[in-house]
Amino acid sequence: MSITPERKEALIKDYATKDGDTGSPEVQIAILTERITNLTEHFKSHKKDNHSRRGLLKMVSQRRKLLDYVKVRDEPRYRSIIERLGIRR
Repeated sequence: MSITPERKEALIKDYATKDGDTGSPEVQIAILTERITNLTEHFKSHKKDNHSRRGLLKMVSQRRKLLDYVKVRDEPRYRSIIERLGIRR
C-alpha cells in the first residue's frame, strides 16, 4: 500500500530540480501521485476501507494545493508536471 524506499528515491531522482532536492513541489507532487495511485488500487479490493479513503482525500487535496501553487508561480512548469505525471486537468 505504501511506496518502497527504492521507489521513493527513484521519484526524487527523476523530479528533483537540483542535487539533494527532496522538498520542491515537483518532488512532493510526484510522491503524492504515487501514493494516490497505490491507494486507488487498494480500494478496488477493499471498498469499505473508509479510514484510508479519508487519507486519500487529504492527499488529493494536498496535491491539488501544490499544483495550484506551481501554476500561479510558473505556468510552463505546471504544464510540464501535469504532462510527465499523466494527471488530467
